[in-house]
Amino acid sequence: MIIVGVTGFVVFAVQDPAMTTQDSTQTQVNAVTKMQAGHDSSGPDAATQELKPASKQNTNVSEYEIVLPGVSEKNISLANPTKVELTCKLDENSNLKNPQVTWKKGSETISHTSKTQNSWTIELTISGSRELGSYTCILKAEKEVSATFHLHVPIIDGREKPIIAYEGDRAVMVCTTVYSPKAWTWYMTNGTELVPIDKMLPADKFHIKMPSISINRLEIVKLTREDCGVYWCEAAFELGPSKSRFELRVLSIAAPLKPFIAVVAEVTILLCTIVLYEVYSKRKAKGGEKQFDQIEKLSEDNVTGRSK
Repeated sequence: MIIVGVTGFVVFAVQDPAMTTQDSTQTQVNAVTKMQAGHDSSGPDAATQELKPASKQNTNVSEYEIVLPGVSEKNISLANPTKVELTCKLDENSNLKNPQVTWKKGSETISHTSKTQNSWTIELTISGSRELGSYTCILKAEKEVSATFHLHVPIIDGREKPIIAYEGDRAVMVCTTVYSPKAWTWYMTNGTELVPIDKMLPADKFHIKMPSISINRLEIVKLTREDCGVYWCEAAFELGPSKSRFELRVLSIAAPLKPFIAVVAEVTILLCTIVLYEVYSKRKAKGGEKQFDQIEKLSEDNVTGRSK
């Protein structure tokens, strides 16, 4: 005898010892088939849902949220195609009641994907650079507040200040990112054009090295004044390229000595002035003594003449 029971979504069977294995298996299959048939007319198959793995529909969706009032902007770096959910949430203690909410990208209005009493969400499929940009939610009631999500490719870390080196020396520029770009390219600015270094410029002067997929460096040896200018490193991601700017200044070897030479020149001029003044003062003093002696002698001669 077979007893088949269904508890929730779990099927179990108690087998009569006299029954064969084949009969038992066939009976279980028939029982499950009947149970599924009974549920097909009323809704989704509960037993099938239990046996299947969990749905992965939302596992690849990245969620970002801004709570208002508060910080009203958020930067989001995206390297690869993905789905994102952007949510504007109103703080529970906010005085803004029942606002009218509008989502926009530029002048384009976007409908909500979902909303609750205090939050409004849009879901975006980012498949290329066209979907990147700034998305803004605007909440209007007694007053208006807004929040903006800036979606962009990852920013490349470079160097903001100019790189200063000397003739004959070498310069090193390093670009880094926390992501994994598909490729790296270095450029040198020539007027309004960007010249690829690895294809156009001599390899014995420009050395490109990649310690890891997220780090790339350019080394320029035997620097001359002609190497001055602006350089760019570019990381290529699936959603588009990202660049970082470097400025190189090459100084002559005598450049560091110029301040010292200027100080020495000023000191020399000052010493010469002091020496000349001392010489002039001594000569003037001697000239005054001679003149005094001559006047005294003339006075004595006059007195002697009168006595005679």
